Amino acid sequence: MSATLPHVQTTASDPRFTGLVEAARALQPRTVALRRLLHKHPEQGLRLPATQAAVLHALEGLPLEVTTGKSTSSVVAVLRGARPGPTVLLRGDMDALPLREETGLAYASEVEGSMHACGHDTHVAMLASAARLLCSRRDALSGQVVFMFQPGEEGHHGARYMLEEGLLGAAGAPVEKAFALHITSTLQSGVVVSRPGPAMASADTFKVTVTGRGGHGGMPHDAIDPVPPAAAMVGALQTMVARRVSVHHPAVVTVGHIKAGTTNNIIPETALLEGTIRTLSEETRQLVRRELKQVCQHVAAAHGCAARVEIVPGYPVTVNDEVVAPRVLEVTAAALGSRWVAPMEDPLMGAEDFSYVLREVPGAIAFLGACPRGVELAKAEPNHSSRVLFDEAAMEHGVIVYTAFALDALR
Repeated sequence: MSATLPHVQTTASDPRFTGLVEAARALQPRTVALRRLLHKHPEQGLRLPATQAAVLHALEGLPLEVTTGKSTSSVVAVLRGARPGPTVLLRGDMDALPLREETGLAYASEVEGSMHACGHDTHVAMLASAARLLCSRRDALSGQVVFMFQPGEEGHHGARYMLEEGLLGAAGAPVEKAFALHITSTLQSGVVVSRPGPAMASADTFKVTVTGRGGHGGMPHDAIDPVPPAAAMVGALQTMVARRVSVHHPAVVTVGHIKAGTTNNIIPETALLEGTIRTLSEETRQLVRRELKQVCQHVAAAHGCAARVEIVPGYPVTVNDEVVAPRVLEVTAAALGSRWVAPMEDPLMGAEDFSYVLREVPGAIAFLGACPRGVELAKAEPNHSSRVLFDEAAMEHGVIVYTAFALDALR
């Protein structure tokens, strides 16, 4: 993969960002090297000792106040500008996914069953290089930058743990703006998109246990079969979404796992459904939770069964600030040129635990395109695929966007 984006000249239109492209390009070998190191040695969850050590090594020698987490392998680094001013936060998540890599890359994962399939290795590398760039421009900063290297984004609530440990007070002053960048293989390489308002969905999981009375498969009248009500619930839940949820407030209910019985001629005592709930507002989220429980219990009762419904809260809706999100695109256009920004038409129904930060601080998440060269967007393997590839050249733009956001906020 190419290490730069040579096909279009990137030119800053704002004097504050003069030289950023050249500086990020000079750092590109370091950025790529860190990304590949992490890609070869992925770690999952909240405890990432090797990843944490790599981040600490990458920040070594910089004028940063560095602390590590107690409950997780997080790293927080604070850069103090030359003059007093506000505090901004930049986030890069660090954890991998439970996948066996099938990319064939020379630097593919060496850890069986673990892969950086969502690009978090690129996030860490881009943020570390942005920290280096901002340290070199410390004299241009009025205020503080908090660099948030976060474990446990993939369902482990890492951001919440960091908040509980005092992340937002790390600089001794409250964080006033926060920004995260997420790479994606399904956008043109180097393009940055974002939107104000809901950007990503909430994500709750549910488990429904339907209980009847087991018996012989040839004599169902002597049993109470839990399988028909469990099957009926799958369709009933889709009807619930279509008829109880406003068309103006999207919701997704997916049953992804059904389990019942042990063989073909035994009516089981129980049947199990598991799935996910995705919404774009807290009001819709609460509505769907209530309705799902009611639908499942009543469908079960209509078949003479009982239903125990368990809903496990996941990440909240990721809501971008109405001012900060448009500013991200303005700053990106000023630093790179307007052809590298685009509006994000629709929210994603995936979830993000940066949502916890955005509930506390005005901020935004943006998406950085990294579709591999020569691959059509529609045919690119998506994030979370065991064969996903990212154009490393796009990381150059990511470093610039992180840096420009902080320079703009602390001008």
